[in-house]
Formats: sequence, structure tokens, C-alpha cells
Amino acid sequence: MFGTEDILLILIVALFLFGPNKLPELARSLGKATGEFKKAQIQSESELKQMVKPLDNKDEKIHNLAVEMSLDIQNKSDEQLIEEIRSKIRSNEVLKTGL
Repeated sequence: MFGTEDILLILIVALFLFGPNKLPELARSLGKATGEFKKAQIQSESELKQMVKPLDNKDEKIHNLAVEMSLDIQNKSDEQLIEEIRSKIRSNEVLKTGL
């Protein structure tokens, strides 16, 4: 991204703009900000993974229920499987109440 010459040029410009006394303080602030950003990024990724996990579990339950009900699960979305499960439950209820 940045070459050695680019970084050296940036440091020289920073030295002229802020002076030699402010550079260490500026570097510490930049380091802290970078650390906080990485920490927040890791935390966000962790929370996102935790949110996705229950969805995977839900999908697995839908799939297992469809298999137990002897439904064809090939090339069907979760929504299609849910609708077929509902239809089968309704038809079973009609048969039970009709008898």
C-alpha cells in the first residue's frame, strides 16, 4: 500500500506540522484508535456469528421435520418446506375431523 519513501515523506511532513514534541503523543493516539477499531471489528464479527448460528439451527430443524413427515426436500427452500409442512398438517387435521 505505502512504500518506504511514502512513509518517510509522511513522517517528515508530520514533523514539520506538529513538531518533535507532539509526534510521540500523536503516534500513541493513532495506535490507541487503531486498537479500538480492531477491537470493535472483532466484537462485531463475533456478534454476527452468534446471530447466524440460531438461523442455521432453525434451518436444520425445518429440514429434519420435513424428512420426518416424508416430504421431498430436494431443491426446496426453507419457505417451500414450511408451506408443505403446513399443508400436510392441515390435510391431516381435515382427515381427523372428517372421520
